[in-house]
Amino acid sequence: MAAQSQYAELARQLSAVSAVKRSLARILPADCPGGSAAVLTLLERHGEMRMSRLSELLAVDMSVTSRHVAHAAQRGWLERSPDPADKRSRILRLTPAGQDLLDELARRTTEMFARTLDDWTDDEVGQLSALLERLCRDFGDGRDRRLDVPYARTPMRRETPVQHHT
Repeated sequence: MAAQSQYAELARQLSAVSAVKRSLARILPADCPGGSAAVLTLLERHGEMRMSRLSELLAVDMSVTSRHVAHAAQRGWLERSPDPADKRSRILRLTPAGQDLLDELARRTTEMFARTLDDWTDDEVGQLSALLERLCRDFGDGRDRRLDVPYARTPMRRETPVQHHT
């Protein structure tokens, strides 16, 4: 297990990642906000799904998901069709236009990273990718039960799990 100071430094570095996120946001087309891009990316990765599932994956309220979906649907990037199992629900699917947009976004992202990280070796980029993948996997879908443990501050200001005795 890493030292507490290592975790503190990791937290500082991850908060600095917002500069990378801003750079990624700047390469999005004007009519494609980040929320729409996230919706399309999840549909590409997970396939067709109900809005409720998409909302879970986005980890946002259903009303926010609905706005992102409506925006993407108006531009023809996804389609909504009746769910055969429940006519009140809709199934969301990526359209060919949505796939074309994602392909363009992938091209832009790749070019941006290639320009910005041109002095990185293949091994360094690979290490970062592998570690970020592991970090995301360990955090799961944001509902990891290890993260639900209540914490209390000790006098040393170190966070430790609250012990529950039964």
